[in-house]
Amino acid sequence: MSTPQLQAKIDQWLNWDRCETTRNEIENFVRSNNWKQLTEVLMNRLEFGTAGLRGRMRAGFNGMNELVVVQAAQGLAKYIQTLFGGSESRKRGIVFGYDGRHNSKRFAELSANIFVRAGFRVFLFRQMVHTPLVPFTIKHLKCLGGVMVTASHNPKDDNGYKVYWENSAQIVPPHDKLIHNMILENLEPWPDSFDTRGLYICTCLMTDPKDVINAYVQGVKAMVPHKFVSYNNQSDLRFVYTAMHGVGFTYLQCVFEAVQIKPVLFVREQNEPDPDFPTVEFPNPEEGRSALDMAISLADSANVSYIIANDPDADRFALATKNAQTKAWKIYKGNEIGTLLGWWAMFLYKDQNPSINLKNCWMISSTVSSKILQSIGRKEGFNFIETLTGFKWMANEADKLIKNGKTVLFSFEESIGFMFGTHVLDKDGVSAACQMVTMANYLNAAEGISLDEKLENIYKEYGFHYNNASYYFCYEPAVINRIFERLRNFRGQAKTFPASILSGKYKIKYIRDLTNGVDTEQPDGNAILPVSASSQMITFTFENGLVITLRTSGTEPKIKYYAEMCAQSGQTDFEALVNTTNEMVSAIVEEFLQPAINKLTPKAD
Repeated sequence: MSTPQLQAKIDQWLNWDRCETTRNEIENFVRSNNWKQLTEVLMNRLEFGTAGLRGRMRAGFNGMNELVVVQAAQGLAKYIQTLFGGSESRKRGIVFGYDGRHNSKRFAELSANIFVRAGFRVFLFRQMVHTPLVPFTIKHLKCLGGVMVTASHNPKDDNGYKVYWENSAQIVPPHDKLIHNMILENLEPWPDSFDTRGLYICTCLMTDPKDVINAYVQGVKAMVPHKFVSYNNQSDLRFVYTAMHGVGFTYLQCVFEAVQIKPVLFVREQNEPDPDFPTVEFPNPEEGRSALDMAISLADSANVSYIIANDPDADRFALATKNAQTKAWKIYKGNEIGTLLGWWAMFLYKDQNPSINLKNCWMISSTVSSKILQSIGRKEGFNFIETLTGFKWMANEADKLIKNGKTVLFSFEESIGFMFGTHVLDKDGVSAACQMVTMANYLNAAEGISLDEKLENIYKEYGFHYNNASYYFCYEPAVINRIFERLRNFRGQAKTFPASILSGKYKIKYIRDLTNGVDTEQPDGNAILPVSASSQMITFTFENGLVITLRTSGTEPKIKYYAEMCAQSGQTDFEALVNTTNEMVSAIVEEFLQPAINKLTPKAD
């Protein structure tokens, strides 16, 4: 049944929206008296947060569509002009990029149109780009900010609006809330907001920054010392690549040519951008074997033992290798790739700076990622810091360190996101692929070992770190809230968390709740890391050293868990450590998440 409030929203939408498709959606709901659906899409608003906007493409204020993008662009333009003024807006401008998803180009053009009409200089790529190119362009051209229209690895019906600030890192608080408030103050479309017909005619304010692409390629090349380029040129290793129906291949090909990596074999069915992602249920190489089946099939038929992959916007990187003896495929976890690339970043720096110690060097990872970099740093002398989950935090932390004269060698997150160096202050799947292939070529030629063997050697030298991470799908926010609130009221009182698992077999030592700000390891019981009441995140540290974090995803309907056990000094029974970890994780999942009771859907692999 309609209400006066709902009817006002219906009238507002039909008055403001200029897209025939989404207008028809709302009108059809009205004709069929579908008040429930109208309430869902119109009475709630897709909130602008630290990831910008991301959601399903559909009509209504609660979806990704032309009107919501117009409103977001108007609010963002006003916010930037309020802080920097009209002169800086016209001089330094803003960058827009888009990927191959449905509506990505249209959303970018609508945004560019609004900024041009507001007096900004606008750099709009005329071709699909991979996400890292937008933050690189901001840094290279000294822009005030930028937007990448992408939903990264989300399902095909989603799209997003990823916002970067003048330091070329993703926005963090308080920008997100202040931009959201400015959007709410500029909801009514400005005159001609939807009219992009003359967009490319306004050459005085509109520029295609295509020349920046070569600068990006040269920047990645500069991070591969010349003597290691020769290992690429001479290598007989071959690699299979999949772009996962995304935009990565063009940029990967340019970078590989620049550092003399021989042409890859690519999965033809997945090499060109396709917004329907026809060969994968989830276009995300993090999904594991289900996303890499076609690449594995090609590699097997071509007798190739290495697979590299990007997600659709090419900011993530995945790796798989084939065991020479067993012929079994190993799909690397993000923590394992981070271990290899972190070691490689240190190795290259030491090779190029043999007389300089590492005391001014830093590496970064998120709090849910492996602490292997910390272990390596303790022995090698570089510094380590952890941040909240998300590259927005790591990139902004890196920016602070750089401004204080520090050298940031590498940053990573277990969800296959890697930032090699700081030429891009965001995860970059193309740069990561370049470094990993170069590393494999070097190890094969100079040391006669594989990536698998190198990873084993790193664990032997710096300590074995075993990780067990996965997730469950949960499409009901109320269920997610119930699961986490139960953990916070475990004994019927507020802030009474579980004390153990398996009937007391493994006892919990510390609890950190970054939703409520609790950290029992701290003398005052308060968390040191930033707290966010809008997301769920609890970390349990057990007396035997296991650390596990349960958290919700900011962009997908998932409850994720991340567990790590690190070998203690003198501990050599790695099999026992793995078995203990797996036993504990299974118990935590059953006792804390209760998948059967809460009807959670497990990860496919």
